Amino acid sequence: MTRPDGAPIRVLVVDDEPDIVEVLEEVLRQEGWEVRSAGDGPSAVRAADGFRPDAVVLDVMLPGFDGLEVMRRVRRDAPEVCVLFLTARDAVEDRVAGITAGGDDYVTKPFSLDEVVARLRGLLRRAGMARAGNGSRLVVGDLVMDEEAREVTRGGTLIDLTPTEFELLRLLMCNPRVVLSKARILDDVWSYDFGGQAHVVELYISYLRKKIDAGRVPLIHTVRGVGYVLKP
Repeated sequence: MTRPDGAPIRVLVVDDEPDIVEVLEEVLRQEGWEVRSAGDGPSAVRAADGFRPDAVVLDVMLPGFDGLEVMRRVRRDAPEVCVLFLTARDAVEDRVAGITAGGDDYVTKPFSLDEVVARLRGLLRRAGMARAGNGSRLVVGDLVMDEEAREVTRGGTLIDLTPTEFELLRLLMCNPRVVLSKARILDDVWSYDFGGQAHVVELYISYLRKKIDAGRVPLIHTVRGVGYVLKP
């Protein structure tokens, strides 16, 4: 897997355990990717600013400030960057907290290296970092999604979306006028069983509404007790 321009994928690994950083760096470089690392919150933000990663493998518990704050600061300048949280905490509530904060996926320690690579590949494909595909376009009303260019416009105005927001909107646009339940959205977008934590979906629907519908005729509609639907 490479970037669309043929350049290597760039991954930033952030963890305060040197052994974990070393093994992740080795396996990710075997994928042909460029890898940088950091061991605390402030150095992670500095590294991201200079390295401009496509994805960040990010421990939640870090010296300086935690991984959630690292993600917030990195996303200010690079909203499209993929974030894979890596943490020893495995409770459902902690997984939900990471995703709710804006993370794209979550792996718990101890982890399988193959799983980390597979999750990253999935995130990068969602974010359009793999080579271009069939160039399909989705259109609902004046909302247009160019899947190859990873661009979304409404009424000709470009809308910046995070990878997860893009995937959620793609699901809605692939099913226009179809009411999608929160469980279906959780399964298709996050591939997780959150134990009924539907507020993750509600949160991301609110993010999309602010970007897609703000000041315009709404396209995203709530069907009470059922789910959400995208229609003109």
